[in-house]
Amino acid sequence: MKTITQLFKSLSDPTRIRIIWILQFGGELCVCDLMAVLELPQSTVSRHLAYLRNAGLVDDQRKGVWMYYRLPEHVNDIIAEILAVVRLTGKDSEQAAMDQHRLKAYLREKRAGTC
Repeated sequence: MKTITQLFKSLSDPTRIRIIWILQFGGELCVCDLMAVLELPQSTVSRHLAYLRNAGLVDDQRKGVWMYYRLPEHVNDIIAEILAVVRLTGKDSEQAAMDQHRLKAYLREKRAGTC
């Protein structure tokens, strides 16, 4: 019961939904990438990512000094269904479209290499 409660609680914040949308479109991103798109401070983005990671909705991987986040490849059926629903809600969302546009612009301007 704790797991399902934590799962739905993690989806109760619009910023966490936006992070899932951004990772769906952008693939693997570091915290600074997400900060640029969300226009939020590092501490806020990291807190939301930790919540999503603890719920099993994002995976992380350290590369040198940078931590990268992505949607998980292998999940149980419940998480797969939840991620599918979140993805569908982003299809017609103005906020998701704006975030996608901001991410494209940011990635175009970002120099090659790490953050």
